[in-house]
Amino acid sequence: MHLFAAKPGGFVDDEGIVDLQQSPAEVVILSAADSSLSALAQAVERLDGAGGEDFPSLRLANWMNLVKPAAYDLYEDRVLDEARLVIVSLLGGSGYWRYGFERLQAWAAADKRRQLILVPGCDAPDDDLLAASSVPVALAHRVWRYLREGGVDNAEQLLRCVGAECLGLPLAWREPRPLPAALLYDPHTVGRQEATLSEWRKRQVPERPVCLLLFYRSHLQGANIDVLDGLIAALEAQGLAPLAVAVASLKESACLAFVNHLIEATGAGLVINTTGFSVNRHTDDGEALGEAELEQELAGLFVGRPVVLQAILASSTEEDWRAEAGGLRSRDLAMQVVLPEMDGRILTRAVGFKSEAHYSERCQLSVVRHALHPERAAFVARLARRFCDLRHRPNREKRLALVLANYPNRDGRIGNGVGLDTPASTVAILRALAGAGYPVSEVPEDGDALTRWLQGGVTNAREALDGRPCWQSIAVDDYLAWFRTLPEALQETVWTRWGPPGADPKYRQGRLMIAGIRLGETFVGIQPERDISEGPGADLTKSYHDSELAPPHSYLAFYLWLREHYRVDAVIHVGKHGNLEWLPGKSTALSADCWPEVALGPLPHFYPFIVDDPGEGAQAKRRSQAVIIDHLMPPLARAELYGAMAELEALTDEYYQALGMDPRRETLLRERILAHLRDTGIDRELAQGGDGTEGDTDNERLLNELDTYLCDIKEAQIRHGLHVLGSLPPRDKRAGTLVAILRLPRGESPAQRGLLHNLAADLGLPPEFDPLAAGAEPWQGPRPPALAALADAPWRSAADTRERLERLAHRLVETHVLEEGCLATLARDYPATAEQCRHARERLWADMQRGAEMELQSLLDGLAGRFVPPGPSGAPSRGRLDVLPTGRNFFGVDNRAIPSPAAWSLGEASAQAFVERYLQDHGDYPRRLGLSIWGTATMRTGGDDIAQAFALMGVRPIWSLGSRRVIDIEVIPAMLLQRPRVDVTLRVSGFFRDAFANVIRLFDRAVRAVAEYQEPGDANTIRTAVLARRDELEAQGLSPEAAAREAGYRIFGSKPGEYGAGLNRLLDSRAWEDADDLAEAYLGAGAYAYGQFPESGVAARAAFEHQLEGLEAVMHNQDNREHDILDSNAYYAFQGGMANASRALAGQAPAIYHADHADPARPRMRTLEQELARVIRSRVLNPKWIEAMREHGYKGAAEMAATVDYLFAYDATTDLVADYQYAQVTEALVLDPRNQAFLREHNPSALEEMAERLLEAAQRDLWRAPGEQGEALQDLLLEIDETRELAP
Repeated sequence: MHLFAAKPGGFVDDEGIVDLQQSPAEVVILSAADSSLSALAQAVERLDGAGGEDFPSLRLANWMNLVKPAAYDLYEDRVLDEARLVIVSLLGGSGYWRYGFERLQAWAAADKRRQLILVPGCDAPDDDLLAASSVPVALAHRVWRYLREGGVDNAEQLLRCVGAECLGLPLAWREPRPLPAALLYDPHTVGRQEATLSEWRKRQVPERPVCLLLFYRSHLQGANIDVLDGLIAALEAQGLAPLAVAVASLKESACLAFVNHLIEATGAGLVINTTGFSVNRHTDDGEALGEAELEQELAGLFVGRPVVLQAILASSTEEDWRAEAGGLRSRDLAMQVVLPEMDGRILTRAVGFKSEAHYSERCQLSVVRHALHPERAAFVARLARRFCDLRHRPNREKRLALVLANYPNRDGRIGNGVGLDTPASTVAILRALAGAGYPVSEVPEDGDALTRWLQGGVTNAREALDGRPCWQSIAVDDYLAWFRTLPEALQETVWTRWGPPGADPKYRQGRLMIAGIRLGETFVGIQPERDISEGPGADLTKSYHDSELAPPHSYLAFYLWLREHYRVDAVIHVGKHGNLEWLPGKSTALSADCWPEVALGPLPHFYPFIVDDPGEGAQAKRRSQAVIIDHLMPPLARAELYGAMAELEALTDEYYQALGMDPRRETLLRERILAHLRDTGIDRELAQGGDGTEGDTDNERLLNELDTYLCDIKEAQIRHGLHVLGSLPPRDKRAGTLVAILRLPRGESPAQRGLLHNLAADLGLPPEFDPLAAGAEPWQGPRPPALAALADAPWRSAADTRERLERLAHRLVETHVLEEGCLATLARDYPATAEQCRHARERLWADMQRGAEMELQSLLDGLAGRFVPPGPSGAPSRGRLDVLPTGRNFFGVDNRAIPSPAAWSLGEASAQAFVERYLQDHGDYPRRLGLSIWGTATMRTGGDDIAQAFALMGVRPIWSLGSRRVIDIEVIPAMLLQRPRVDVTLRVSGFFRDAFANVIRLFDRAVRAVAEYQEPGDANTIRTAVLARRDELEAQGLSPEAAAREAGYRIFGSKPGEYGAGLNRLLDSRAWEDADDLAEAYLGAGAYAYGQFPESGVAARAAFEHQLEGLEAVMHNQDNREHDILDSNAYYAFQGGMANASRALAGQAPAIYHADHADPARPRMRTLEQELARVIRSRVLNPKWIEAMREHGYKGAAEMAATVDYLFAYDATTDLVADYQYAQVTEALVLDPRNQAFLREHNPSALEEMAERLLEAAQRDLWRAPGEQGEALQDLLLEIDETRELAP
C-alpha cells in the first residue's frame, strides 16, 4: 500500500506580499520593531561619520513584511544570498515565523562563510533560539541585549561588536548599556530624556486631575516621541495634568511597581495606556479562581483602581486606516484590542499612525515613526476628561441616562435584554443610584410600573405618537445647528435617506421629541428606532443589525439631547443589546465619520450584558467605548414532563408492567398510548426520521422510541425565568441552577467531575454507567435504597436511574450547598459528592453571591470613575465556572488561537456525528454542506464551529508550541478519513468577519490546500468541485487565475461594514409574498466572498448561488442550553435563510440539521424538525416556563411574544412547523384563560402581537387548517380593536 503523508497548508496570517526592493548587502538586520530599525539607521550613519567608512553595506528591514513564504523567498534571492551576516530579532520565537526560521537556518548551512544570529524580539529569554545561531551563544546573547536596551548608542555598539567579532573589522566596542526599565518623560525637559517627578510637579496646576500616559520605552530609544508630545498637549488642552511614563513592559514587576508608585504619589485617577498585549494571566481552563487569585484579579494592576483607557498607536498608515472598513488590521486587532481587553482596558481610538520620517539611502529603509492624528487624540482627551470628572464630581451633581432597547419598535417590546428582566433591572439600578446619592426621585415600584410610566409619553410606537404627551424635546433649530457641523458626506446621507427633520415621525411643532421620563435628574429613555420608513417596507428590526442604514434625525437628536442639552455624565444601556454599536462605521478604531461616535460622542458608556454572549458585547466595547458589566444567565431547570407527556409516561410504565403478564391489559394500554400519541401529535415527532409506514410494525417502533423521547424532553435544560440585575435566582430556583452548572464533568477530581457522576460512584453504580448518556435501555445495575426512595414510579431504564440521581442531586445541593448541611456527615456515605458540595459551597455558590453584589456595585464603581475588573465570558452551564463572579468587564478570546485544541476535539466528534447521521438518513455520505458561523459562539467556545468545518473537509490545525496560536493547517489523507471529504460552504456573521479575519484567511487557505491536494480515488470532493467550477468559469471568459480564485470561494458574508442575514426586514414588516422573496433577501445580504486574497469582501452573487444550489445539507451548531433556537432571531435568519435560499435555487430543500454541543463530550445531531419539536415541547408549551415568565410581568410577556415571532419565522423559511404545533402554542400562550388574563394585565401589546403573528401564519397558509383557533384569534383581535376605539 502506498502511504500519503500529511501535507502542510502553507498558511500565513498576513495581508499581501511585499517586495522591499532592496539590493544585496553584506550585513542584513531584520526586526519587527521599527524603533530598533530607526536606531540602527541612525547608528550606522553616526558610525560612518566617525571614520567607519569601511563598515560593510547594511540593509535593515521589518521581517513582518516577509512572513509570507513568497515574500521571504523573493527577499532571500535578491538580498540574502550575497550577505555574510544576518541578524534577526524574532518576536514570538521560532514558532511565530516557522518558515523564515527554517529557511534562514538552511541559508546559513548552505555556505560556511555565512553567519546567522537569532535573538528574541522581546525581553523574555529564549535559549533555544540563541542556540540556533551559527555564532557562539555568548555573542548572540550580547547582540540580544544591545537590541533590548535600545537607543542609538547601543545600536552603534552592536554594529561595532558584530563588525569586529563576525566580520574581522578593526572596531572597538563596549558592552550594552542598560536604560532604566521605567522612567518619566517630559516634553518640557530640554536636553535629556529622563525627567523627574519634582520637575513635573513644579509645572502642575493643582486643581487639574492627574492622569498617567504609559508608552513603550522603545519610543524614546527610537526618537519616536512626536506622537507622545502631541497626545500630552491634547490632554493638557482638556484641563488634565498628564504624567508620561515610559516602560519596557507592564509585565515586568519593576515597571509595574514604578507606575503604582507614581499613582500613589500623584493621586492619578486615570491611566491612558498605549502599550499592547495583556498582563492578565487567565488560564482559560474553565475553573473558578481561588480566593487570593480572585482578589488579585478584581483589584486590577494599578493601585487605587484608576480607569484605564487604551489609546492605539497603529502599525498601519493613516491612509490604510481610512480605507479599511475594519479600521485595524489583524495584528493590531490582536495586540492592541483583543489582548488589552483582557486587562479590562476601555478601548478608545487610534491616535497615531505609522508614517515615513525619512528614507535612509545607506540602509535602503524608510525610517518609520508614529504621526499624531490630532482630531482622534482630541477625542480621547475629551473622553479622558469625562472619566476624570466621574471620579472627582460628587454623585449628587451627576446626571445619568439609562437607555432601554426597543426592537421590534412596538410597545410590547420595550426593554429588550437577552436573559434579563430589563425593566426590573432598571428599577434595581435606580434604587442603587438613589442609595449612592445620585439625584434620583420617584423610583417606580417595579418593572411593570416603569413601562407604564414610559408608555405614558411618546415611545417608538408609530400609531400612538400623535396621542401621547412628550416630556422632553429639542428645538429643530438647535438640532440643525449641531447637524451642520457634521462632515458633509454624513449630512448628505441623512438628508437623502430621511429628508428634513420635519419629515421625521417624532417631529412636533418645530421640535424633535425625546422618548423617556426624568426621575429627579436621572433620565430613563427608550432608544430610538433606526428605520422610520413608512408603509409596508418599514423594517422594525433593521434598527440593530444593518450597518449601512444611517440613523434618522430623531435618533441623532436623542443622543445630542443627552450629551449637549441635558448634559449627562454617562450613559447606561441596559441589557443585550441596543442598536448604537451596530450603526455604520468602522468595526474598530472609529473615525469622526463613524455613526456610533457621531451619536454617542466621548461619553462614558456602561452596559449590563449577559455573561454568555462575548461577541456582541465585544462589538459594544470596540465601537462605543463600552464598559461591560456582565450579569448571570437566567435560572435554569430540567424541563420535566407535564400534562399529556406526564400521562404518557404513567401509561408507558403501566404498559411495561403488564407486558407478558396481562395480555388484555397490555392491549388496552397499548391502544390508549397510541391514541394519546395521535391526539398530541407526538406520534409525528416520533416518526421523524422513520420511513412513515403504517401498521403494527410502525406502532411498535413508536412504542419503542417513546421512552427515549420522553427522557429527552424530561432532561432538557430550559430557562426558568429571567435574571434581575444584582439579584440571585429566586430561592426555589437556586438548586436547579446550581445542579445545571455542576452537571457537566470538567476534570477527574471530585470537585471537577459531574455531580451525577460523583453520586453514581458514591452509590456503587457500575463504573461504565454514564448518567448523561442514559437512555431507555433496561436498567440492570443495583438499585440503592437512597435512590429507590426518591420516586414511587417504576424503575425500568437507565433514564429512570438518571432521574433519581437528578432528584438526589437537587436535594443535596439544597441541603449541603445552599444550606449549611454537615459535609463531614455527608462524606460518610457520599465522599466524592461531599467534596464537590464543599467546593460548590465555598467557590461556586460564594462566587454567585458575590456576583449578585458586584453586578450593581461594579456599575456604581464605574460611574464613580473607578476601574471595573475584567473577567472571562462563557456559558456557566457548559463548565465555565471561571466566568463567576459576574459583575465584571468581560473579555473574549485571543483570535490567533482559534480553533483551540479543545474545540478541535469537539469539532472532530461533531463532524463524525453529522456524517453518521446523514449516512443513516440518506444511505450515502454527505458531500456538500452549508454551515453558518457566528463570532459570539466562536468566542464562547474557542472555535467549535470552524473546527467542525475543518474536520469535515479533512483538514487539521497546527498550533505553535507554547503559545497555542494556530500557525498553519495540514491536509489529512482521505485514506485516514475513510470517507469522502465534505465540501463546506460558510456563511459567517458580520462580527465573525470583523473579529476573526485571520480565521477566515486560514479557512480559505485550507480550501485551496485541499483543492490542490492530489490523491487517488474520488474522495476529494472539494478538488473535484473546484476544478469543475474553474473550467466553467474559464469557459465563460474569466482568466485562469480569476477562475481558479472564484472557484475556491467558500466563505461568504455581508458586505464589508454591514451585518445581518437580510431576513428581519421582510419578516417583521410583512412585506413579502412568498418564500422566494425571503430567499432573495438572504442572497442579497450575504453574497460577498472573503478569504486570503487581495479583494476579500468582493461581491460574488453568482458564486454564492452556485454553492447554495448544490447543498445537500444545512447545519447550525448550538453550544449551550442557556438559550434555545426560539430565543433569538439569529437562528432562523441564518439557518432558515440558508436552507430556504438553497431550496429556491435547487428546486428542493436540503436536509437541515441541528448540532447540540451543550455537552462537549457528547455532541448530538438532530434534524431541525426534531429540534423545533423538542424546544416547543420542553419550553414553549411547558407550564414551568410559562409560569416563570408570568413572574416577570411585562418582560415575561414580551418573551412569549418573541418566541411566537421566531417560531413563525422558522416556519416561513423551512416549512417545518406543523398545524398541531401552531394550535398547541395558540392554546397555551394566547387562548388559555389564565395566560390571556396575565397578558391583558401586564402587557396587552404582547397579546395583540402574538395573535396577529399566529393569524398571519394562517393567512399565509403556513398554518394550513387553523380551525377554531383561527376564528378565536380573529375574534380576539376584533375585541382588542373595539376596546382601543372605546378607550377615552
